[in-house]
Amino acid sequence: MTGAISPDRRRFLTAGAAVLGAAASAQLWLPGTARAAEATLPDGVFSLGVASGDPLHDGIVLWTRLAPDPLNGGGMPDTAVPVEWELAEDDRFRKPVRRGIAQARPEYGHSVHVDVRGLRPDRSYWYRFRADGQISPVGRTRTAPHPHSRGGSLRIALASCQNWQHGYFTPYADMLDQDPDLVLFVGDYIYESTPSATAVRRHEGTGEPYTLEQYRNRYAQYKTDPDLAAVHANTPWVVTFDDHEVDNDWAGEIPQDPDKQPHDAFVARLTAAFQAYYEHMPVRASAVPNGPHIQMYRRLEFGRLARLNVLDTRQFRSDQVTSQTAAENPSLTMLGAEQKEWLLDGLQDSPARWNLIASQIMMAETDLQIGEGKLWYYDAWDGYQVERNALLEEFADIRNPVVLSGDRHLTMISDLKTDYDDPDSEVVGAEFVGTSISSNGDQDQAAFHAEWDPRMPDNPHWKLIDAHRGYHLFDIDRDGIDAQVRVVDTVRQPTATASTLARLRVESGKPGVRVV
Repeated sequence: MTGAISPDRRRFLTAGAAVLGAAASAQLWLPGTARAAEATLPDGVFSLGVASGDPLHDGIVLWTRLAPDPLNGGGMPDTAVPVEWELAEDDRFRKPVRRGIAQARPEYGHSVHVDVRGLRPDRSYWYRFRADGQISPVGRTRTAPHPHSRGGSLRIALASCQNWQHGYFTPYADMLDQDPDLVLFVGDYIYESTPSATAVRRHEGTGEPYTLEQYRNRYAQYKTDPDLAAVHANTPWVVTFDDHEVDNDWAGEIPQDPDKQPHDAFVARLTAAFQAYYEHMPVRASAVPNGPHIQMYRRLEFGRLARLNVLDTRQFRSDQVTSQTAAENPSLTMLGAEQKEWLLDGLQDSPARWNLIASQIMMAETDLQIGEGKLWYYDAWDGYQVERNALLEEFADIRNPVVLSGDRHLTMISDLKTDYDDPDSEVVGAEFVGTSISSNGDQDQAAFHAEWDPRMPDNPHWKLIDAHRGYHLFDIDRDGIDAQVRVVDTVRQPTATASTLARLRVESGKPGVRVV
């Protein structure tokens, strides 16, 4: 499946996403299903499109949410609605494989999560939904390879940080053309910031979201971006959250401003935010929130080629670090004891050629101080150095660890080392910090390099830094990982020109990364 998407397929997906449910108004019926009772729902129930995620070798999650009035609570009646779904081996549904009926319940925002099992490994499938005579756009998805499969290849797109107000999500148009097998999204799917009159695109509402309905409206607005919707409909996603899905710089049950958000109020906000997150993401029932808690760290297998460990670096984190002394405190944690043990166990017993770690925040060191001394970037693993350094020591005995991160709104590609105080210390892995889809907008590249290039000598493990908007694309096989930094020339307009800024290579059995 790896390779550029066909022009016909791209036109099909883009048209479907742009309409976002215009096709949903058509009176079409899935073959082999009974006609439901005639219609009480408003038109346009599939305004938020379709998505799939968390592929297994024999299963996939299919998602949609019924929302005819998406920016005003959804617009659905306060009752459960039966939604028919169908999965087929072709996009015209002449070879149906599975079908059934799911209940879109008001307590989950009329979202639908269908965990389809019994599928064939390493196969493309097409799917659609129908509710009350309205039919959804068609989505395409793909299962993972068989657990014992040793060959083949995997194409992953790494994305993060899509701020609606900072620009259009133009990198997704290029991502659609590149046709990845999987999109890995490592945080900041929405931003909780207040609407700005000077923004490229204005957030809905009148302030930050705090309630469930306010978070639903914010997610719904983001889901209406046509380029984002098209990639959701084309490719399975694996997602995790960072801070802006709730509140900037939160950690555990501590907000960024505890003097303004009392504990009980912030717990209520977490509860609402996690509920809305689940309602809008193609994740399994294991991620149904329990109040202010949600199970997000998990592991996915892609044959014997790759094991993907998806982290949660927010719920179990010690309070945000703000000083050099705190950053070296051995009692502070990013992962919590249970998640750390889970991660190490999964790395040590992995049968995979590549051990991928999806981390919301950067693991390699950032020394902001030019010349003598250190000044770390605390909202990253630099703020929790004892745990980070111990983890990197473990990497020395792990086969091909590669960390895929976000958060920085920059491309920062690095060697991972056991001791950043010693430039000659052992290289134990590679890290790709993906740039943002739109956050920070169109940056002044000359100003960026004038600020950051002088720091390169103090960070010799950095192989590439850049401030364009875009994403990273990885072609993985048993011998190596070929990476591309894909960038766009603007996010201030609805369309953009994409290009490859750089190509990099990670060789199997040779820790580290090099520019090619």
